Amino acid sequence: MISVELEEVSWRRANFDEESNPNRLRVDLDLIQEVREEARVRDEAAKLRAARRYNTQLRERSFKKDDLVWRKTGEARRNRQEDKLALNYNGPFRVIDTFNNGAYKLEESGGKLIPRTWNATHLKMY
Repeated sequence: MISVELEEVSWRRANFDEESNPNRLRVDLDLIQEVREEARVRDEAAKLRAARRYNTQLRERSFKKDDLVWRKTGEARRNRQEDKLALNYNGPFRVIDTFNNGAYKLEESGGKLIPRTWNATHLKMY
């Protein structure tokens, strides 16, 4: 009990019945599985609402063969002598092959093939 309940009678103290308390505790214990299931369902619904809201703001990027694209520079390929105002994208590059999983094979404007595939999240339309 908190100190305020000692000075003034609270609703909890006024309605406490010591004889029926063990029965009430057993009933609460029997209902615990239902309470957990209800909480799990509410949690799942909240996750689905959040995912639905997030996915409505996404725009899918897809490119076709022979499209010109910019490629994100990234920290690993950035020139160390350049400052924070350096370009964030390199290019243009030409899409020469598309794959079902959102990956693209690129070539430079001079015809040199880029050695690996690139994901659509690292590309944008030229």
